[in-house]
Amino acid sequence: MKISTKGRYGLEALVDLAIHSSEGCVSLKSISERCGISEAYILQIFLILRRAGIVESVRGAQGGYMLAKSPSEITVGDVLTSLEGPLAPVACCTSTNENPLCERYGKCATVGFWKNVMKTLNEVADSITINDLVEYYRNNFFNKDYEIDYYI
Repeated sequence: MKISTKGRYGLEALVDLAIHSSEGCVSLKSISERCGISEAYILQIFLILRRAGIVESVRGAQGGYMLAKSPSEITVGDVLTSLEGPLAPVACCTSTNENPLCERYGKCATVGFWKNVMKTLNEVADSITINDLVEYYRNNFFNKDYEIDYYI
């Protein structure tokens, strides 16, 4: 299973928004510049996130985007399922008897394995919040003093 650029960039842009949210509304242009992602693509992503209730937009000269909830209330799972749909390694994981997505549904020996993979993936995605990712960023990359090696 691969997460598309929509999911990856959306998560990165949302973390950037959370990091800079203390400044008030954050413009897509500033997120675009910091993340190195096209402003038009971030706009597409944020429209989806707005419909999902993850971000809010404010119009006007001082407008932009802000989180709709606290970063500790938004999980990676919330973001990825909003942008990607169900986090399922294969289609049969989201099948039902009423709506089978695979002609082998109900008689496949591996469906239990795939459902366990999906369950584990969703548990991990739902256990990590945007705040966790912000803290990871701050602890590992933000204002990090790197030792300079002067040896030649």
